[in-house]
Amino acid sequence: MPEAQKTLFAIGTMDTKGQEVEYVAGVMRRALADKHPGWRVQTIDVSTSESPSVAADISAETILASLGQASSLPQRTQSTTVDALRKMDRSVAIEEMSRGLVAYLGELYRQGGVAGAIGLGGSGGTALIAPALRALPIGVPKLMVSTVASGNIAPYVGCSDLMMIPSIVDVSGLNAVSTRILANAANALVGMIEGSTSEYPTKPALAMTMFGVTTPCVTGVRESLEKMGFDCLVFHATGIGGQAMEGLVESGLIAGVLDLTTTEVADEVVGGVFPAGPKRFDVLAQRPIPCVLSVGALDMVNFGAMHTVPEQFRSRKLHIHNSNVTLMRTTPEENRLCASWMAKKLAKSLAPIRILLPVLGVSALDAPGKPFYDPEADEALFSELEGLLRGASHVRIERVPAHINDPVFISKVLDAFGELSQPQERKPA
Repeated sequence: MPEAQKTLFAIGTMDTKGQEVEYVAGVMRRALADKHPGWRVQTIDVSTSESPSVAADISAETILASLGQASSLPQRTQSTTVDALRKMDRSVAIEEMSRGLVAYLGELYRQGGVAGAIGLGGSGGTALIAPALRALPIGVPKLMVSTVASGNIAPYVGCSDLMMIPSIVDVSGLNAVSTRILANAANALVGMIEGSTSEYPTKPALAMTMFGVTTPCVTGVRESLEKMGFDCLVFHATGIGGQAMEGLVESGLIAGVLDLTTTEVADEVVGGVFPAGPKRFDVLAQRPIPCVLSVGALDMVNFGAMHTVPEQFRSRKLHIHNSNVTLMRTTPEENRLCASWMAKKLAKSLAPIRILLPVLGVSALDAPGKPFYDPEADEALFSELEGLLRGASHVRIERVPAHINDPVFISKVLDAFGELSQPQERKPA
């Protein structure tokens, strides 16, 4: 983005946080004045109940109007007005304004108009602003100063790189503590943008999924691909890991996917603690990038310490991985359900997919003499996937007579990715 177009945003409910938002904007303006006179700082009002105490550069009316204008959202016959919003229940009004902010910032980013953003809020303001910040692509500087930042911030951050800063005191007035926190946050955002560089690795980035029980496979694949000039990003398949990987794919930062450890599907289907999430694999229907997929660690469902395993599973085959993780072997029926869940998603992919099935075991625990060795359960998974995807012309499934962590399987993964990475020849008309 050319320097003259860089715009930083300070966001808050200007009816109750106007003074604080304007203070943050002022700190950023002063920090930029000498070195970057072409950069802009603008304030955004997301008030839902009262008129702003301080006028914002971008009004709440503008934010709400974006709901009917953003190309990423269905067109509305009538946009919500500020007057109508103030008559709504507070929770409904917050959700509506939040959707407007997501649409506004998203559209502005697509036009090249967002260099970074900072939000201020209590619990309501954080719930309103955070979705728009985390919707910005990974790498765009984003901060949230919040009264709830010292608790469980997962609902606000999700899989994004949103940084949360505890406000220490309530975001209510300027005092000896709040001014220090707000000034630090403002300068942190300026620093992130000043320190950003275009000197990112020029090597194409690949995303890979791994678990401890598939480490030899993924490490072997990664090391080989790195020697070929790829930048390999490995994600731990803990639910959030897979979602974070697909967030990068959605951002256009990933050139290919080696989703070798799809264990999160088992937790999603059976009810473990590392669920894939309802949108797992959906990104393949949006971005046609090479994808080699396997069924790594689909022999297990993850729970916490042994005492946390749900009562209905206590009589099942369990394995204590460590004091905080208990694994449960999946049954043939559960594996068929996992295959069905995956097949429905993969059938919609825009790009060719190679699925490799390791016949001799899908994890380090699924091998002769190991606690989860169960060829019958594996066969249920394999045959169900093959049957459900038989008519999908873009999916090719291959059984590999090896264990997932064997060198033979690693070689097959590399061969499959190499085939998908080659330019596709046009078929004669």
